[in-house]
Amino acid sequence: MKYSREQLMEAVSGQMPEKRWKHTLGVMHTSVELAQRYGADPDKAELAAILHDVAKYWPVQQMEEVIRSHPECNQELLEHDKQLWHSEVGYCVAARDYGVDDPEIRNAIRWHTSGRVGMSLLDKVVCLADYIEPGRDFPGVEHIRKQAKKSLEQGLIAGFDSTITLLLEKKKVIFPLTVLSRNDLIQQLKQRKTEVHE
Repeated sequence: MKYSREQLMEAVSGQMPEKRWKHTLGVMHTSVELAQRYGADPDKAELAAILHDVAKYWPVQQMEEVIRSHPECNQELLEHDKQLWHSEVGYCVAARDYGVDDPEIRNAIRWHTSGRVGMSLLDKVVCLADYIEPGRDFPGVEHIRKQAKKSLEQGLIAGFDSTITLLLEKKKVIFPLTVLSRNDLIQQLKQRKTEVHE
């Protein structure tokens, strides 16, 4: 990594308004708590959380250029809501600009908005922390926090349900991967229950 933790935090905080940086700090602390509770690496969780919104306030054209110029980026994203782009761009610039080349950390940045089928433990931690950090205040957040105390999967299902419901109410397109991620988490819970009863 090119930066110490403190240097990284200083560099990233300069990429966003103060309010978003406060959110990032909340995600950072919540990610570490969830990692410790559920067995993920707290250092990796913290690093992914610091970088998760690094590109959130980049100009749309700049984000598009990064996605188009990196073959490993999901080009399909360009056909969907621009709110999804920053996570893919963050995945790329974590390595390019900050020297973070750990694929587990980069993937947690990449999937913190949409989720994915087969989310890793670290993916789940950072994605859920983004929903429930203490500064979040939206209808249904307390339910998500309550579910998060039961399991990462239950917390994320509640989070994705909240996102999907909001998009339905607003008559907006739902990114297909979010639905697939939700369904995969439900399958994981069913599988776990089956294994317990065998």
